[in-house]
Amino acid sequence: MNPVTALIADDEAAMRDQLRARLAQAWPGLDVVAIASNGIEALELAARHRPHIAFLDIRMPGMGGIEAARQLYDRCHIVFATAYDQYAVDAFEHGAIDYLLKPVTAERLATTCERLRRRLPQAPQNIGAQLARLGSLLQQGATPKRSCLRWIQAQVGASLRMVSTREILFFQSDEKYTRVQTATAELLIRKTLKELADELDPDEFWRIHRSTLVRVDAIAEVARDLRGRQMLRVRNYPHELEVSRNHTHLFQQM
Repeated sequence: MNPVTALIADDEAAMRDQLRARLAQAWPGLDVVAIASNGIEALELAARHRPHIAFLDIRMPGMGGIEAARQLYDRCHIVFATAYDQYAVDAFEHGAIDYLLKPVTAERLATTCERLRRRLPQAPQNIGAQLARLGSLLQQGATPKRSCLRWIQAQVGASLRMVSTREILFFQSDEKYTRVQTATAELLIRKTLKELADELDPDEFWRIHRSTLVRVDAIAEVARDLRGRQMLRVRNYPHELEVSRNHTHLFQQM
């Protein structure tokens, strides 16, 4: 049986690399036969390689994903990668189009791969009308999410590791460096905590101390110790983090 093939089109190299790596984990038998940085390249490579699936970023220079999809939808199954908010994403919820919200998580990608496996025995559906509605919707009112830092670059030996902010439990300043703590690793970067606080989504990361930024949905509980200090515990990390007096308002009911 011939392998299932795919094309990835995204103008951000880090996003292309991350999606390809996660596809290798979620769907080991999938063969990524082409990588493009814009819609025009995607069309050229699709004509050459005839992939079964095209993963298309919506916003790319020259030609975006929607324009490319209008010429590809009857030749392969379409999956969009998008940074648009839920208002725009609602447009994908019906029909043959699937979507991945950036940054792509392993769990969401696994769902998409399962949907694609079910669709592959069928010919790609005619989604021209849906693409037209989607393009109109995005032009009229949907706006991209506020541009916030979504990736951290950390040097690990001679290699550069890309870490999604969704994987990070907290940041903590450590003299010349900032410590990046995930559930499985501790990394050091040179970006200061102030720079991080300015670039991260304030709804996702809270400053609980002058030296600590914590991911909100990683917080397991907050309790007071014998000295009356608020101490915070995050999931998948054994030690507590102190909440300074200047930031106790974040947990007003304590």
